[in-house]
Amino acid sequence: MKKIGFLSFGHWSPTQQSATRSAADVLLQSIDLAVAAEELGADGAYFRVHHFARQLASPFPLLAAVGARTKSIEIGTGVIDMRYENPFYMVEDAGSADLISGGRLQLGISRGSPEQVIEGWRHFGYSPPAGETEADMGRRHGEVFFDLLQGRGFAKPNPNPMFVNPPGLLRLESHSEGLRDRIWWGSGADATAVWAAKKGMNLQSSTLKADESGEPFHVQQAKQIRKYRAAWTEAGHKREPRVSVSRSIFPIVNDTDRAYFGGDRSSDQIGVIDNMRAVFGRSYAAEPDQLIDDLRADEAIAEADTLLLTVPNQLGVD
Repeated sequence: MKKIGFLSFGHWSPTQQSATRSAADVLLQSIDLAVAAEELGADGAYFRVHHFARQLASPFPLLAAVGARTKSIEIGTGVIDMRYENPFYMVEDAGSADLISGGRLQLGISRGSPEQVIEGWRHFGYSPPAGETEADMGRRHGEVFFDLLQGRGFAKPNPNPMFVNPPGLLRLESHSEGLRDRIWWGSGADATAVWAAKKGMNLQSSTLKADESGEPFHVQQAKQIRKYRAAWTEAGHKREPRVSVSRSIFPIVNDTDRAYFGGDRSSDQIGVIDNMRAVFGRSYAAEPDQLIDDLRADEAIAEADTLLLTVPNQLGVD
């Protein structure tokens, strides 16, 4: 059975039209939204992460708070930009938040997307060495993080410690067993999807990808997923991978829905992102019967096991 959750971009704006007018509003409403989604039977509560923007940024305090307020819903990100992250500190944060939630974190990580500022990761103290791109740096940080989650000891203990150490080399704490199997790589191209499969990460594919064939977005994304699964099988991993796709889906059931979303029958869009020709997937907004027909025709939704619905969070929780 396919899992269905929401993905919030976590926008806030100090305007009368927004129900989230401050960072405090969006953080507290994000917790309430996850609680309400769990009560309705949703499978996942996922949050975008962006820096230098009026959006959700540091994810782990929010994930821990959601974990403390809920009991069963999966809690995730889509995605954490690894260009900005210290993999060692992130392992400690992620392990703690996962233990608070009882092992429900589903962390989407990636090499990042265009940000609000120029080379913002430099302000966080990171820069790629000679011969390495910022994308390479993000993937390297992701690999280090993923490796550390194995929980192996690597640090030589002090012979005169303040507290008694367990025997052998020391690992980062708090370690959460099983979290490594719940790491997802956000991929915008076929090659990075195959890379993630070889590494043993789950796959998140969003509402845009590199335009690699000129075909409709959902067809290209479905092919990306098939290539990922084939690479996973070839790599010989023992568990089954998970794959998620994101969609903007708005059922039109009343005049309020029609006023907000207008029965938009949008189509795929072509643009340039990070000097890459990209295809952006369409939104779905229609009456329920039409939506069912439209979604049945989406090949990538059929290929994925998890569907994340983007939510207009500035409308509030209700």
